[in-house]
Amino acid sequence: MTKPLLLIDVDGPLNPYAAKAQHRPEGYDTHRMSPEGWTGPKPLRVWLNPDHGAELLALAGAYELVWATTWKGEANAWIGPHLGLPGLPFIDWPQMHGKAPRGTFWKTQYILEYAAGRPFAWVDDDITSYDHAYVEANHLAAALLLHVDPRIGLIRPDFDALAEWAAAL
Repeated sequence: MTKPLLLIDVDGPLNPYAAKAQHRPEGYDTHRMSPEGWTGPKPLRVWLNPDHGAELLALAGAYELVWATTWKGEANAWIGPHLGLPGLPFIDWPQMHGKAPRGTFWKTQYILEYAAGRPFAWVDDDITSYDHAYVEANHLAAALLLHVDPRIGLIRPDFDALAEWAAAL
């Protein structure tokens, strides 16, 4: 049996970028990164919790882990090593930040294309009720869309919900 996909966004779920500036959340380390396409005058500040790597690796028994982030494959160079993750497949978005159907987030249509009918769980900070409705209407397999607060990032109940959902399939 094929495992469901766990589609992982970076900014929001793993990097709580919306937390109070200059106040790193507890358990997170600060990293300065200059991924391709970053045009800021200084390297990008990224907060990562090393415990998230172990949590994601524990879920890898039930899921196929996939980056679903604007970092695309660069997540393997810049994010994964800080979390102890191996190289993961990634969604190579055909277009980023473009038009989206029916008020959905721009990623949603491409998430469904990538999943290609497979069950999936998706963690992102931009998921709304429009995305839930669109996935429900256009994806016949099971799907869990887990909104993550970008001020907090992934927390214990999120990892528990992901584990419970996969176990219930």
